Amino acid sequence: METSKQKTLKSSFSLSGKGLHTGLDLTVTFNPAPENTGYRIQRVDLEEQPVITAVAEKVVDTQRGTVLAQGDVRVSTVEHGLSALYALGIDNCLIQVNGPEFPILDGSAIMYVEKIEEVGIEEQNAQKDYYIIRKKIEVKDEESGSCITILPDEEFSVTAMCSFQSKFINSQFATLDDIHDYTKEIAPARTFVFVRDIMPLLDANLIKGGDLENAIVIYERQVSQQQLDNLADLLKVPHMDATKIGYIQPKPLQWENECTRHKLLDIIGDMALIGRPIKGRIVATRPGHTINNKFARLMRKEIKKHEVQAPLYDPNQAPIMDNIRIRQLLPHRYPMQLIDKVIAMGPMHIVGVKNVTANEPFFTGHFPEEPVMPGVLQVEAMAQCGGLLVLSQVEEPERWSTYFMRIDEVKFRQKVVPGDTLLFRVELLHPVRHGVSTMKGYVFVGDNVVSEAQFTAQIVKNK
Repeated sequence: METSKQKTLKSSFSLSGKGLHTGLDLTVTFNPAPENTGYRIQRVDLEEQPVITAVAEKVVDTQRGTVLAQGDVRVSTVEHGLSALYALGIDNCLIQVNGPEFPILDGSAIMYVEKIEEVGIEEQNAQKDYYIIRKKIEVKDEESGSCITILPDEEFSVTAMCSFQSKFINSQFATLDDIHDYTKEIAPARTFVFVRDIMPLLDANLIKGGDLENAIVIYERQVSQQQLDNLADLLKVPHMDATKIGYIQPKPLQWENECTRHKLLDIIGDMALIGRPIKGRIVATRPGHTINNKFARLMRKEIKKHEVQAPLYDPNQAPIMDNIRIRQLLPHRYPMQLIDKVIAMGPMHIVGVKNVTANEPFFTGHFPEEPVMPGVLQVEAMAQCGGLLVLSQVEEPERWSTYFMRIDEVKFRQKVVPGDTLLFRVELLHPVRHGVSTMKGYVFVGDNVVSEAQFTAQIVKNK
């Protein structure tokens, strides 16, 4: 099983520009953050410099961007910066901003990406905690026709399909199959707006900082010259010919489907609010910040129900250690050898398997009429798994034995009975020092945790 470490920035960087909705001159600074911090946003312009944890439940508005709030403190237009962080694999970042929104910059995420690549990314010690999609999860909005579905996949990927209700711009789709293509294929895609929507946005006291330099502007329904001249004056841009339908920003489209690529960029930014990196394929139909946030909230509830995920187990794959190799490393023999095989192992973790049969000797007395595997033997099996992990890191492991020193935080959640296949995941909480290791173990049946424990063990060389 592949594992990777959490990441943060090597050093801080800042970007300055005007806010799309407020028109204010703003500066946002992205800073390194400790392990397991996630994304946090700090309003440094306010007296107490409050911090908002960037998670889906903190979203209070999705009208023209993602707005986070904690109490009366709000920060908007966060999605482009978060999209860049998530796509580049950064798990922990403290973002400081001196106003109520991030600067819009050029309307894309490319400036964030360039700065991240300039300062560099630093690997941390803690493991990256992926949430692996095991089944289809879906959110629909019947009224708007929006739908977001996530399906099992080996990595994170996104497909966006958009319908713009416009004769000028047709239905489009965009796909990001490999997150490493984000910098080139998605990050430069700019936000967009229809001319027909600009007046309502201005009337709503929004887009005070919008101009032809930070958005694709689509003029696809002809209005009178006077109306277009009035709008140009409000936006402080040159007058345009009202008979010429088309894109009216000075910088041409980078791709025919740039608008949908930007929608995909926004999806990634809103998925950053799930709080954990995902392995799965997102398929979004008519996405927008509202449906994106509904989906991110649903994912957070799903993760809470399965906070500790069972390891993936394919019985067709050859084990890393079979029963014979386990007997070479562990002194245990029938009836106390409780691990059948090891299917995954890294420097800090191991995954083992035991098939519980009706012929287990402990079922004779525990209990004859209702066989249940003793909890103490589940803990013993976890410890044997941990012993294999530790012994695999020493020379001549067959000359060493592992002994319990302490067991803590033991919990039993459901019965283990004949026919169950137990999956053990044991992780070292700290590197082994002086022959002593502290480990956390979980036992799964299917997707469910049936028991867990934390234990300290010592490896001793046999005389």
